[in-house]
Amino acid sequence: MSSVELTRTVRFSPGRDPNAPAVNSYAGHPAIEGLGRHYELDVRCRGEADPTTGYFVDIREIDQAVRERVIPVIAACVSGSSGREPSGLIGELLDALLGSDLGGRVAGLRWWLTPYHCVEMTTDRRDIAVLRQRFDFAAAHRLHVPSLSDERNRELFGKCNNPNGHGHNYGLEPAVEVATGSGAPAFTLADLERITREVVLARFDHKHLNLDTAEFGPDSGLNPSVENIARVAFELLEPAIGAAGGVLRGVTIWETEKTSCTYPAIG
Repeated sequence: MSSVELTRTVRFSPGRDPNAPAVNSYAGHPAIEGLGRHYELDVRCRGEADPTTGYFVDIREIDQAVRERVIPVIAACVSGSSGREPSGLIGELLDALLGSDLGGRVAGLRWWLTPYHCVEMTTDRRDIAVLRQRFDFAAAHRLHVPSLSDERNRELFGKCNNPNGHGHNYGLEPAVEVATGSGAPAFTLADLERITREVVLARFDHKHLNLDTAEFGPDSGLNPSVENIARVAFELLEPAIGAAGGVLRGVTIWETEKTSCTYPAIG
C-alpha cells in the first residue's frame, strides 16, 4: 500500500489544564476562558495504513501527544516574558512531538497563531520555518489583450472585459522561509508586515491596475490576471524580503474566496 498523509487539527487555549475533561474539543480543549489565547496546531503524519483496520494512526494518539508534550511548551512561553518568536519556537514543538509515541510518523507541524498567521516546519527541513501572513487590498482591473480583437477579448474574458473595469477584494499571502539554526530568527512577522505594506499594498491598494500602476499599465503589455498579479507580487517582494534576512518561497493571491493562484507553485 502507498503511503498516506493524515492531518489532525488540535485547538486549545494554553495555560489551562490540558487534562481537564473535554466538553467541546472541536472548538478547543482546553477551552478558552475569559480573556486568553486560542491556537490551532495542524499535525501532519505520514506512513502506511494498517491493511486490516485501515488506520495509519489513531487520532487520539495525536491529541494526547499535543496535550502532553506541546501545549506545556507553549504555555510556559506565553505565561512569561520570554519574547520568543514563534518561528524560533516551532522547532521545539516539533521536537516534542518527535519525542512522543508518534515518533517518526510525524511529517510536519503548522501552528496557527491567528486565523491569518501561521508558522510551520517539516521534519525533512529542520533548519527553516515557514512564516505566512495574509493581507488584503482592494483594486479594479480589466482583463484585455490589445493584440486581440475586441470580439475575441469578449469571448475570452466575458464580463471581466468590461471597458470600465470591475473590482475585487484581493487576498495576499506571502510564504517566507526563515533560518532557525542560529538563535533568534533574523526575519520576523514585523518585517513581513512592513515590507508587504511598502512594496505591494502601497502600489496596488485602491488602484485601477490597468490605469494606475506601471506593472499592469498600457506600456507593460501585462494583463492583470490573478496569475500575473501573483507573479508580479512575488517579483516585487522577493528582493526586499531577501535583503531583510528571509527567503520568499511563494505568494498566493485570492481573487475571490473560490479562486486563488500561487506563484511559483509550491510542492
